[in-house]
Amino acid sequence: MKPLFSLILAALIAVAPPSTAQETQPSVTAAVAEAEGAAAQLRAAVEKLADAVSADDQVVALTEVIRGYEQGLAALRDGLRQASAREAELRARFEAQRGRLVSVLGAMTALQQAPETTMLLHPAGALANARSGMVMSDVTPGLRAEAERLQEDLAEIATVRDLQAGAAQMLGAGLASVQEARRLLASAVTDRSSLPVRYADAPAELQKLRDAAQSLDEFAAGVSRLQLDVGPPMEDFEGAQGTLPLPVVGTILRLYGQPDAAGVERPGWVIATPPAALVTTPWAATIRYRGPLLDYGNVMIIEPARGYLLVFAGMSQVFGEVGDVLQAGDPIGLMGGTEASAQEFGAQFVADAAIGGNAGRTESLYLELRKGQETLDPAEWFVLNPVVEPEQD
Repeated sequence: MKPLFSLILAALIAVAPPSTAQETQPSVTAAVAEAEGAAAQLRAAVEKLADAVSADDQVVALTEVIRGYEQGLAALRDGLRQASAREAELRARFEAQRGRLVSVLGAMTALQQAPETTMLLHPAGALANARSGMVMSDVTPGLRAEAERLQEDLAEIATVRDLQAGAAQMLGAGLASVQEARRLLASAVTDRSSLPVRYADAPAELQKLRDAAQSLDEFAAGVSRLQLDVGPPMEDFEGAQGTLPLPVVGTILRLYGQPDAAGVERPGWVIATPPAALVTTPWAATIRYRGPLLDYGNVMIIEPARGYLLVFAGMSQVFGEVGDVLQAGDPIGLMGGTEASAQEFGAQFVADAAIGGNAGRTESLYLELRKGQETLDPAEWFVLNPVVEPEQD
């Protein structure tokens, strides 16, 4: 049988300090700070609701409230995801070290029960006893450092848990406010009378075109051929190439021409969004068409400059009328889907954030950019950012 003292030393050596690679892993502190900053942004957006109701232009004020809430929500989602990933990493480390820690605890228990504990005698004699004592003095600081590291890891996990609990409670409390903001926005857009109009309601040709269209591409191409008095371009749209903001907060599921699971390629982007997400126009434009089309849900086609069309499909509600002139950032619709109740929303959001990917983003907005009869790659026109990014494989 291996001498007890040798067993103890082997167990102590087994929990030597972890490698430099482990020591350089990022702390959860940064992710928590980012998530707390996003939570503050969410609270600030909700607190602006009362001012938005009394604003001279409710549409603009309510749009800012909703978009601020959604951007804060996306930032919070990212912070929670990073924090949860760090927690999972720490738990995996615990599992990997479980066997070594059990060996140490077993050896220490045996040490307490053995007669040699009074003198820590080595079976080979005094010289071996002195040498083993020197080894033990070298190993003990490493064991203490490892224990301190484990304590820090446990503190990080506790911090993540506190963050998640606080976020869930705050989100549940703020959900009713943003839902009210969406309801008020839909009403305010209907009542708004300040929008300039380039031309009257859609001509008969547009209605005939819609009835005859077999696809969104065919319909959009037909709209581009219609000669309507929309006037000269309002701003230098072509000069804005590469700077346009995304119309919705979400995740790009399919890029231009990228086939889906069924092998279907689309000349635009498919963007996954949360339920009831707000859709805004990225550029000043005239509404050329709004309403249902085939099985695409509600479709909005706007003209940011002569010869160019932006096509949006998949919304539950659309705002404005044909001929309305929109400013950049004006709301054009809301996505569909059903949010969980306030009691469930916060907890579900936290759980979805931990999963990552597109969990919780159940709706799909289709975005297409056209010039004449051709489609253009939106990647050459829109800016991607930490809130709206292509899905990672």
